Amino acid sequence: MIMETAEIIKPENLVYDKPRLLNDTPMHYCPGCSHGVVHKLVAEIIDEMELEEKTIGIAPVGCAVFAYNYIDIDWIEAAHGRAPAVASAVKRLNPDKMVFTYQGDGDLAAIGTAETIHACNRGENIVIIFINNAIYGMTGGQMAPTTLLAMPTATSPNGRDVALNGYPLKICDLLAQLEGTCLVARESVHTAAAVKKAKKMLRKAFENAMNEKGASIVEIVSTCVSGWKMTPDQANKWMVENMFPMYPLGILKDR
Repeated sequence: MIMETAEIIKPENLVYDKPRLLNDTPMHYCPGCSHGVVHKLVAEIIDEMELEEKTIGIAPVGCAVFAYNYIDIDWIEAAHGRAPAVASAVKRLNPDKMVFTYQGDGDLAAIGTAETIHACNRGENIVIIFINNAIYGMTGGQMAPTTLLAMPTATSPNGRDVALNGYPLKICDLLAQLEGTCLVARESVHTAAAVKKAKKMLRKAFENAMNEKGASIVEIVSTCVSGWKMTPDQANKWMVENMFPMYPLGILKDR
């Protein structure tokens, strides 16, 4: 009976399969984390665009520091915040390659603010994938530049205070003003529809880089179940109710 069932299931009936470029390494991310979904999308796009042998990823410091363990392409590990600078050098030395960075908000919008802004201002033909969960997830849940007002963290237990900490940094809004950026988009991956939109924007960013249109940034507004101390369902609901008003989804710039 088992053999008969196996014979009925044909490849053309396959609805979903694991992306070919995702390794079998078990992911270390917390249950409900957005990183795994975005990794899947990146692997699918590289495979669909047949860029496996041309893609170089720049890994960050933070939760996604081990991104090179999961997607079977060439990788370079950058010092904390320096991924856009490394990507700029790699792309200039290898103009035929598809070069992208994969960074969290602490890596990109705190210690890496200068590298991010200047790489985008120069119009480097790279893709920056920006995971924004409004907190430092890997190191214990400290306040990040993107932390919302009144949002409690390990270093702001009473919530972010404007007088003490300033306002949340909408760095993609800043990057959209620069002449060197051709695409700045903000998406999420909390629903199937959102995943589809995110993949479309990531694909467009990769195409822009290969067509030498300038810098493309795709921000993924994400959850951090550990840092937020919530269940995945609670975190998704909190993100929609609190993160989206501050970081609304959509295209900020498309040139």
